[in-house]
Amino acid sequence: MSLSLRQFRYFLATAEKGQVSLAAAGLNVSQSTVTAALKQLELDLGVPLFRRLPSGVELTVEGLRFLTHARNVMAAVSAAQRAPLTENRPLSGLVRVGVTYTVAGYFLPPLYGRFARAYPEIRVELKELPREAIEAGLREGALDVAVMLVSNLADRRRLRSELLLSSRRRLWLPVEHPLLAADRIALADVAAQPYIMLSVDEANATASRYWRTAGLKPDVKFVTSSVEAVRSMVADGLGVTILSDMVYRPWSLDGQRIEQRNLASKIPSMDVGLAWARDAEIASPTRAFMDFLSLAASGAPPAARRLGAAEPADGAN
Repeated sequence: MSLSLRQFRYFLATAEKGQVSLAAAGLNVSQSTVTAALKQLELDLGVPLFRRLPSGVELTVEGLRFLTHARNVMAAVSAAQRAPLTENRPLSGLVRVGVTYTVAGYFLPPLYGRFARAYPEIRVELKELPREAIEAGLREGALDVAVMLVSNLADRRRLRSELLLSSRRRLWLPVEHPLLAADRIALADVAAQPYIMLSVDEANATASRYWRTAGLKPDVKFVTSSVEAVRSMVADGLGVTILSDMVYRPWSLDGQRIEQRNLASKIPSMDVGLAWARDAEIASPTRAFMDFLSLAASGAPPAARRLGAAEPADGAN
């Protein structure tokens, strides 16, 4: 069995977009090309990676496991591309990085570890802070860059951002929940269910916005800042929730299964990215850190930063 980088790229794009057609459009190839590559990948691995649905595709349990490996592979390729192969003196210095809770727990650790191995002379000082403190730190020069939920970024006039990962939000349900049998699940269907609300990283504020836009209100039974508490309560059948793929795991801490389904209603994605001050002069160690994360996340050059920043969608968790 020999897997290609093309297969990894197609798999990651489809996992992110949730639809083969959208992945193909983003990759600038035909839908049939992506479909054929994914089918061959599943044959090579001997397991189904995606569950086909009327509204698109979603990762199977095996697909979720392979997602981690695929990201590791692309990050390793990116590290090789960025490694200072011809320089006599390795890059050195300090990078002060602000991170938010969700990023620190679910996104950054493996990338940070690989960066540390690729650039051993660069010292990265991580600080976990709430969004407001991170934005102030960037403006005041106390932080060089942030890895955060850029979909929550407030001060877009003085701060720039680059999208690294766009994570879809889906409905989490316990096994044998009646909605699992539905062909189509809308936000109105969720409104009739007891709801567990996550509050960390402004997740409740984000949820309130898209519920309000839909003219609906969730039947909130419990609000918590703990993702694991949400996971356990959903698994125990105490309610449902809508959270991003990045924080989804198919099992609670006590081993109970959690199911996941797409929603027909329009729900904003949770966007992870880099943020930095518009007027800041980016030092070489900071630029190396930013470029490494950009390449590791997408496998493509950081064009968005060179052009001056993409504006992400709304929302957290």
